[in-house]
Amino acid sequence: MNDTNIQDVPKIYGNLQRKSKEVGFNMPSDLYTGTLLKTLVSSKPSANILELGTGIGLSLSWMIDGMDEKSRLTTVDNDPKLTDIAKFNFGNDSRVDIICEDGEQWIDNYKDAKFDVIFADAWPGKYGQIDDVLDLLKTGGFYVVDDMSEQPNWPEGHQKNVDGLMAYLEKREDLVLTKLNWSTGIVIVVKK
Repeated sequence: MNDTNIQDVPKIYGNLQRKSKEVGFNMPSDLYTGTLLKTLVSSKPSANILELGTGIGLSLSWMIDGMDEKSRLTTVDNDPKLTDIAKFNFGNDSRVDIICEDGEQWIDNYKDAKFDVIFADAWPGKYGQIDDVLDLLKTGGFYVVDDMSEQPNWPEGHQKNVDGLMAYLEKREDLVLTKLNWSTGIVIVVKK
């Protein structure tokens, strides 16, 4: 499969890719990850969705495309330059709440409804505070992480973080886990 086979790419996606290059954002999400997120979000009508790590908004664009009118999405990033770009592009969508805050603090302070889909694409929620984030997931909800296969932008020694996360998720008896050797290495977890 190649990128030309991907259909229904969000209209704004090309602009976001250009903006990524313009501002030097070198951690964009993969197209295939985007299609998966759109599919998972589409499977949850009236969903409450969480993205940890807004980045420039590439994955956000896919999830928004998959949402129905009654769904809500909260996305959190600690980089004001990136959240400003996301607000410029998605701030008029009343279903979306773009928050510029330290992810750890946001997780610690969040007390509202649990989530149907959580895409953890930042250290908090992926390698830190994993228990807290999984506690925010509804029964039957999806927890998704990407970049589980070695990436060119990984820092030295990062594989041990990935291995630790995988070992932790595999030992939890309240989760059903699928590892996909596809895209950038995807893990999908469902809470039972």
